[in-house]
Amino acid sequence: MKKSIALLSACVLFSSLVGCSAGTVTRAEQQDSSQISVVCTLFPEYDWTREILGDQVENVKLTYLLDNGLDLHNYQPSAKDMITISDCDLFIYIGGESESWVDDALKEVTNPNMKVIRLMDVLSDSVKEEEIKEGMQIEEEDEEEEEEPEYDEHVWLSVRNAETLCDAICDTLCEIQPDQADAYQENLNHYLEKLSAMDASFSEMTEQFSIKTVIFGDRFPFRYLVDDYGIDYYAAFAGCSAETEASFETIAFLSQKLDELQIDTVFTIENADESIAKAIISSTEKKNQKIVSLNSMQSITKQQIAEGANYLTIMQNNFDVLRENLQ
Repeated sequence: MKKSIALLSACVLFSSLVGCSAGTVTRAEQQDSSQISVVCTLFPEYDWTREILGDQVENVKLTYLLDNGLDLHNYQPSAKDMITISDCDLFIYIGGESESWVDDALKEVTNPNMKVIRLMDVLSDSVKEEEIKEGMQIEEEDEEEEEEPEYDEHVWLSVRNAETLCDAICDTLCEIQPDQADAYQENLNHYLEKLSAMDASFSEMTEQFSIKTVIFGDRFPFRYLVDDYGIDYYAAFAGCSAETEASFETIAFLSQKLDELQIDTVFTIENADESIAKAIISSTEKKNQKIVSLNSMQSITKQQIAEGANYLTIMQNNFDVLRENLQ
């Protein structure tokens, strides 16, 4: 309810600002007519677009809405964000439950030339239903029978998905700027080579391990990644769970899995407080397992970007962590 009220307030304010701006200077008047505006909700979309634009990125107004580090699941657009979205040529978003605000936001947009890419639509049948694994904490609302399945929105964490999604972004950019199409396609091809090489590295790495199971004392947004390479997992919560405290049963189950499989590592996602992971470890026989994190790219900041963070370096770091901790 709070999210709905926040979005409604932003939409009302947005409508009033637009209504009062008839005498203001438009983006088209402010910028060169050849410049376009692209708005991305999440870091991977932003970084893929940046790679495809290449040198042309300096001539494009490229906006990443969550660059203050706010987690995808907690974001709601401000009136300023709504204006930025309404004024863009291309809007790119994931389209999962955490971005349910987008449908209402787009209804307020009056820009007939805006193109929209919903990444979950691009992947279509490749999008997976959210999975409730054995031992996982179940939210009360999940226990009730739902009319429609909930889909796992963390599609960007598959390098193979990234290849498909980059293709779609490139195609749309080429439609918007046909005079740059050859350059964009060339940039895409170079980037796809890097993604393909990373995919091959993941495949080769995981073939070397006899026990390919990860234990997560946290939410688990990495299903697309582990499914690509035959890695099994057990986790405290599903990827989009709002739960922050695990039950005794969940902690006991994950502790037993660590003992049973003789696994020496408990995983968390970035920025976790590690309290659940520590509770799991304290309930094992050894009580000396280490805690490491994988980065789900749901809260990348503009400071991290300025320091060189990009999709490939973050996925490479995830690769390195898995290589060091799978058995």
